[in-house]
Amino acid sequence: QVQLVESGGGLGQAGGSLRLSCVASGRTFSSYTMGWFRQAPGKEREFVAAISGSGSNITYDNSAKGRFTISRDNARNTVYLQMNSLKPEDTAVYYCAARPEYQSSTYDYWGQGTQVTVSS
Repeated sequence: QVQLVESGGGLGQAGGSLRLSCVASGRTFSSYTMGWFRQAPGKEREFVAAISGSGSNITYDNSAKGRFTISRDNARNTVYLQMNSLKPEDTAVYYCAARPEYQSSTYDYWGQGTQVTVSS
């Protein structure tokens, strides 16, 4: 099993920045694709960004392109989401997730979620 612990959520201002972190347990962190998702009140969960185990393959939702950056540090078992140019519509609960790159096509492990609130 993989346990994910998030941090870095909180209050932000429109146009400002926040950096989310997600620390994973386990010995094979580099074999997992890591992703960030978010869910706003009354809306369905949506994909934000993902990064492959080696960091060579990165994907963003259109809402995140040019503003958000996903990265990882395998030596620290950590994935990051740097959020710049924040908008009020970025307000949501953000979830960190993990999936084995060659064993599963779905994300099997999820963090507890961290609230991000951007003032208008």
